[in-house]
Amino acid sequence: QVQLVESGGGLVQAGGSLRLSCAASGRTFSRYAMGWFRQAPGNEREFVAAISWSGGSTAYTESVLGRFTISRDNAKNTVYLQMNSLKPEDTAVYYCAADSTASGSHYYTRTVYEYDYWGQGTQVTVSS
Repeated sequence: QVQLVESGGGLVQAGGSLRLSCAASGRTFSRYAMGWFRQAPGNEREFVAAISWSGGSTAYTESVLGRFTISRDNAKNTVYLQMNSLKPEDTAVYYCAADSTASGSHYYTRTVYEYDYWGQGTQVTVSS
């Protein structure tokens, strides 16, 4: 069993920055591909970013390219999402997710249902 706990959300003005953290329990974190998703009211949960368990491969949804950076520290069992140049449309609950069945050190997925562990979410609100 894996538990994921997100932190770092909050209220920020447009153009500002936030850094989300996701702390994971479990000794096999270093073999999980990790992802960040977000869900705004009335919308489906959408992919934001993903990282392979080695950290060598990453992916982003187009709307955050050049603004968000996903990273991980396997020694600390933590994955991060650095969010810069935030926009009001980035407002959502952000979720961390783990894919325990990731195959290969450069594997990641953008697909919600391929992640088998989820955090409780952290609210990010960007004011205009």
